[in-house]
Amino acid sequence: LQMNKLEEAANAAHTFFMANPEHMEIQQDIENYKTTAGKVDLIDREARQHMEDYSAGVRHYDKEEYELAIDFLERALRGYYSEDEDCQLMCEGPQRFEEHEYLDYKAGLYEAIADHYMQVLACKHDCVRELATRSGRISPIENFLPLHYDYLQFAYYRVGDYVKALECAKSYLLFHPDDEDVLENAGYYEGLLEGTMDPDTVKPRKEAKTLLRRHKLESHLLQVAAAGLGYTYTEPNYWNRYGARQDEHSVPSSIGSEPEEGPRLSLAKKPMPKPDRELKEGGPLLYSDVKFVYNSQQLNGTQRVLLDNVISEEQCRELHRVASGIMLAGDGYRGKTSPHTPNERFEGATVLKALKYGYEGRVPLKSARLFYDISEKARRIVESYFMLNSTLYFSYTHLVCRTALAGQQERRNDLSHPIHADNCLLDPEANECWKEPPAYTFRDYRPKLRCGQCVQPVLLLPILVLTVSPQASIKPKCGRMVSFSSGGENPHGVKAVTKGQRCAVALWFTLDPLYRELERIQADEVIAMLDQEHLGPSEMNINPKDEL
Repeated sequence: LQMNKLEEAANAAHTFFMANPEHMEIQQDIENYKTTAGKVDLIDREARQHMEDYSAGVRHYDKEEYELAIDFLERALRGYYSEDEDCQLMCEGPQRFEEHEYLDYKAGLYEAIADHYMQVLACKHDCVRELATRSGRISPIENFLPLHYDYLQFAYYRVGDYVKALECAKSYLLFHPDDEDVLENAGYYEGLLEGTMDPDTVKPRKEAKTLLRRHKLESHLLQVAAAGLGYTYTEPNYWNRYGARQDEHSVPSSIGSEPEEGPRLSLAKKPMPKPDRELKEGGPLLYSDVKFVYNSQQLNGTQRVLLDNVISEEQCRELHRVASGIMLAGDGYRGKTSPHTPNERFEGATVLKALKYGYEGRVPLKSARLFYDISEKARRIVESYFMLNSTLYFSYTHLVCRTALAGQQERRNDLSHPIHADNCLLDPEANECWKEPPAYTFRDYRPKLRCGQCVQPVLLLPILVLTVSPQASIKPKCGRMVSFSSGGENPHGVKAVTKGQRCAVALWFTLDPLYRELERIQADEVIAMLDQEHLGPSEMNINPKDEL
């Protein structure tokens, strides 16, 4: 940026954003670069080519462009196996003995040699995870390699290549031999080939068979070595399938002109679970003191709910007190004290910061713990009310306060936070909300919990009605929570704070574990440590009433 290379700066920012999507202010930086430099084709400098090809193949598949999908997915497989060879080679060489202190390590020669090669073997065994993990992320795409064959078996069927379809189906079954849908598919493909060739001559792909055989042998050796050398080894499940959570999304291929007995997509068709946003709401609130106020219909929209008494008056006051001790001006916006309007001061704090301050004695520990407990209670309520069949993960947790600045409130016509959607880019001219970076496309649900001296309402608008005249205006109240899905169906904003202070616990959730909030994972570790040290939870009981 200082050298005025705006396109390079934009690419660097985009690369950082792809690895750190929870970083709030980087989105604004990218938009600034795009505005200044004109049209910019953003490039992720750390992207792995086999993953880029896989993502492109899935996009074409979803558009039913099956020939293009096949080209990219086959290229992704070639790239994957090439990267696997490189990964295996990179594991050769010195290893770090994480189970031992170097100075206290007193193994004999043969034990040291065995220990070294077990470290090498463990590294090679973990290449499956390494190749399925995006740069900068901590979690792999589960079932990554088998998904290639799952997509391909169906795509080849769609283009009429039944031999390749059967070959890919059998390759997939190497990893999941009990997958009923793909077993049926393989039988169906065999029926189509009868009379023209012997289906038994079609075998699974050699490279898949070789990799899986090697992987099983590595697992066996590691378990034997662990028993012999006296350390603990737990074999991860490298081929987890998201399909177990998506039974209702299993899509029969009989759509359109295909016969009903045609092949079905495996339950693992999609690499990431997606919620059914149509009529999935109205589930139990779990806590007897939580009061239902309005549903989506009463709020003139979809996937919305308003609840009261999520926390008590005393908990509101306690949370507001702890906020004054941990808040930092411009937190989350690179120190910009007025990121959305020059007429207000913005302050914020994360849940990890609160716990650290509590542990260090800067604020009461139970008060800091209350912030954590409240956010977990909100997550459980949202997950239950919207009847999700997948786990909700925290994407970002933020305690925020907006304070009206004296002498700047006359004739205000701006908003405290402009109207926006959380996981897509609003385009009123095209009447669309584009789900693409730099938007936080992985966010799925957004609750807001009022906790302080709130004097101005949040706006909830129906899809793409970008007007200051809201269809649903919610007046803040201590303990009140509004929750809604994060897409273009729920544009929202915040009216101007013209007097006093507005505080809220702002939470964003995702169904994609790849985008879990890193600070939340650290906060969970702090909580576990506190529990071990018997430093105790807050006085808030977050267990649902049916678990008491």
